[in-house]
Formats: sequence, C-alpha cells, structure tokens
Amino acid sequence: MRLLPLLRTVLWAALLSSPLRGGSGLRHAVYWNSSNPRLLGGDAVVKLELNDYLDIFCPHYEGPGPPDGPETFALYMVERPGYEACQAQGPGAFKRWECALPFAPFGPVRFSEKIQRFTPFSLGFEFLPGETYYYISVPTPESSGKCLRLQVSVCCKESRARALPRLPGGGAPASRAGSSQASQTNGRVTGRSEGLR
Repeated sequence: MRLLPLLRTVLWAALLSSPLRGGSGLRHAVYWNSSNPRLLGGDAVVKLELNDYLDIFCPHYEGPGPPDGPETFALYMVERPGYEACQAQGPGAFKRWECALPFAPFGPVRFSEKIQRFTPFSLGFEFLPGETYYYISVPTPESSGKCLRLQVSVCCKESRARALPRLPGGGAPASRAGSSQASQTNGRVTGRSEGLR
C-alpha cells in the first residue's frame, strides 16, 4: 500500500514532463553566414507554425578565420521593400540582433525567436498566422560578409468563423463574440451567429 502514493507521484511526474500535443514547437536552425547560398540568393524561406522556434547561428571561427576577415552582421526585421533592396531603412525596419562575436570561446552565438502570437517580453516579437516576415543582415563596416536574406512564413491563416456545436434539439448556442441573435424558447437557446470578427 505504501507504493501506491509513490506510483501515483511517478505517473503524474511523467505526465507533466511529457510535451502535450501542440504544446511544444519544433526548432528550425539557420546558419547565418555567406557560405549559405540560399541566404545569399534571397530565396531562403522557412515555414513555421505557432510555438515553433527559429534558431539563428552566427558565424563562428575556431582559428584565425577566413583570409578576408571574419563575418559580423547586424540582423534586421524589415518590410518587403527593405527585404528586396536589402536595406535596413523605412518605418518597419528595426535591429533584431547583432552577430559580433565570431571568435566566442563558447562556440557560435545563437539567437532564438519563438514564433508566438503574444509575448510577455518587451523585446519579443508577436507573429500572426498567415503572414510572412523578412530578415536581412547588413555587414558591419569591418566585416567581409555580404547581404543575406531570409523569409519566415508563419502557417496558417486563421478562419474568421468557427463552427458552433449543435445542441440537442438542433439549435446552435449563441455566440458571445461578434453579432448574434438569440432567443429563449421552451427552455432551450436557439440562435444565429454571423461569426467572429
């Protein structure tokens, strides 16, 4: 009988430590350097879902580095025109990160972006499903790097209307969001909803 509470505790611990379906996202790694031809060509697209992570790994060198010097970058989030021109200018452009430690003793610097609709952090970014976001890097003056570009496409566009469950007797429950018309007849609710706005 003493094993029963222990077994219950172990089962709860296993349940709580396992990722629930849809609760944890996938990690997508991008090595941000000019040896990545897709970033150089501007055709790199990463398709992510909400709760996924985008991991950006900065250039890192164990030895003296390339003959032209190490690559260092300032990474920006920009709107589409800034992406196409590879310019970090305009009202929607802002510096996201800086890859400035190419010889870091602990290995490559990694920046992680959680793709989430709402963020509790002041420096976090909020992503919307169905939208595309644009990252570019501008080489620092002392860098041998080139302009690199990445598109982040967040899946999937949310629908405006949601199917409402049917109540016994064929009626649908009244919606609290959006406009709805409902009436009470014989103790059951019948209604019509125009969907969520």
